[in-house]
Amino acid sequence: MARRCELTGKAVLTGNNVSHANNKTRRRFLPNLCTVTLRSDILERGVRMRVSAAALRTVEHRGGIDAFLLKADDKTLSPRALLLKREVVAKKAETPAEATA
Repeated sequence: MARRCELTGKAVLTGNNVSHANNKTRRRFLPNLCTVTLRSDILERGVRMRVSAAALRTVEHRGGIDAFLLKADDKTLSPRALLLKREVVAKKAETPAEATA
C-alpha cells in the first residue's frame, strides 16, 4: 500500500539526518496518514479512506467530504477518490433543487 494521501496526494519526502559532527545519512519523512470513515451526505453512506491529518482538517473546514471533492482538483485525487467525486457530481446533478435548499 502506498504511503500517499487519497485526497491531497501528500506522499513520502526524503532528506538527511545531520549529526553534531555534520555526518549526513538519508532518512524518510512519512505523512501522518489516518484511516477514517467519512460520511457523504449526498450519497447517504460512509466512505473509508486513508487520508493525512492535514487533509482531514481541510475536509472539516470545507464542510464535509462532498464539498471537498467538488472543489478538489482531479490531479491530486487518487483513482478511488476520483470515482467518488464522479458519483457525488452525478448524484448532485440529479437533484439540484434539494441539494442547494
